[in-house]
Amino acid sequence: MTNSNSKIVPEAREALNKFKYEVASEVGVTLKDGYNGNISARDAGRIGGQMVKKLIQQAENNMK
Repeated sequence: MTNSNSKIVPEAREALNKFKYEVASEVGVTLKDGYNGNISARDAGRIGGQMVKKLIQQAENNMK
């Protein structure tokens, strides 16, 4: 049985981390290197939501 937190493609971690910082910058949230547990849930949600939105758009564009 696999851990639900394990990455299917471990090499994607670096790309997703870079993507997170790019999106955070776009939505006006400053992240520091390392632990960012001090940001608000609202800001974390804005970052995650925007990441999902962009990933869905990219997948839809690749299907065309």
